[in-house]
Amino acid sequence: MASTNDKNNCCDFIALQYTFAAHIRDPEKNPRPQDVEPRRMKIYNDLFYNNVEDFIANTYPVLRQILSNQHWHALIRDYFANHRARTPLFPEMPREFLKYLQYERQAHPDDPPFLQELAHYEWIELAISTLDTEIDAKQFDSEGDILKGIPVISPLAWTLSYRFPVHQISVDFQPQKPNETPIHIIVFCDGDFNVRFMEINHVTARLMTLLTNNTEKTGEELLQQIIAELNYPNSDEVMQRGIEILNNLKKHQIILGIQRHQ
Repeated sequence: MASTNDKNNCCDFIALQYTFAAHIRDPEKNPRPQDVEPRRMKIYNDLFYNNVEDFIANTYPVLRQILSNQHWHALIRDYFANHRARTPLFPEMPREFLKYLQYERQAHPDDPPFLQELAHYEWIELAISTLDTEIDAKQFDSEGDILKGIPVISPLAWTLSYRFPVHQISVDFQPQKPNETPIHIIVFCDGDFNVRFMEINHVTARLMTLLTNNTEKTGEELLQQIIAELNYPNSDEVMQRGIEILNNLKKHQIILGIQRHQ
């Protein structure tokens, strides 16, 4: 049975941990623990902050490049001080930073209007490269006719839509207004598991949506559905273009093949 002194020591140690962590998170607002000398405390402060800042900067290189040093470090400091992560896993930190930008970041006049979308676009590369998903080659025929069979889309291919041309943003190109029409991008892993990006038009984006949720229709039937939706006068032209799109998706292994007969 623990003695009163043991319980008091335990409580004191926990209190010290909270004080220590609070100071590391936000040294300007939370005092340093009295029992820790300033020089030693600064080592801890720098170590924790620099690790977090470096990891986030490596995940969001374009965002880091376009923001001034002052703006960037103020952003990271605010995240570091105020965000409460829901996971202890270090690789999940970039996702936690994205959550902070999407749901917690207070609007700042110096923030670019595309801040959240650019961050999402940069994070998605890490997300898909670390996705714990296996492709079972037994579930599809890679040589099957994607027009006559039911196309199987790769689980490592996602269709994204943005208001800003996030794939073009750089130090020299920072649009201040969103596009009039959405920008659609497929992010996918190629055969060597390298992450690739492909800008697509709205027709291909619609086809990707149909492919993602499809378990019954053949490739030709999906194209017929799009033709009906577009109500385009020259259906043969749309069909031919649709076949080219399907073949291109197959070429890039976004479409893996067709469903095998059960």
